Amino acid sequence: MESRIDKKTKRLRRALKARAVIRRLAVARLSVHRTPQHIYAQVLAADGGTVIAAASTVQEKVREGLKATGNIEAAQAVGKAIAERAKAAGVTTVAFDRSGFRYHGRIKALADAARAAGLEF
Repeated sequence: MESRIDKKTKRLRRALKARAVIRRLAVARLSVHRTPQHIYAQVLAADGGTVIAAASTVQEKVREGLKATGNIEAAQAVGKAIAERAKAAGVTTVAFDRSGFRYHGRIKALADAARAAGLEF
């Protein structure tokens, strides 16, 4: 019987490779996750187990003033918010973990907004 690998498994397999490299760098990582409706971002400590800062379109403060939560404009708002929160926690340099998603569209918009707000990666 033929076994098929689904889309999510392929994405997670791609994510493992990037995370292995980030682990060797031993720096904080900006991890991004997207769904059709929302986008989430977390800055995790170098140990990988401690969340330093988090922002998403689910949060009221990030969502205010947005027409929708699943578009590029919302991703830019999350990028700006995560950069501000990370800097407030004392983190200025991170490694970008796109979680196996293509660096395109909302993922790229979030990264560009975080860079513009002062986060370095």
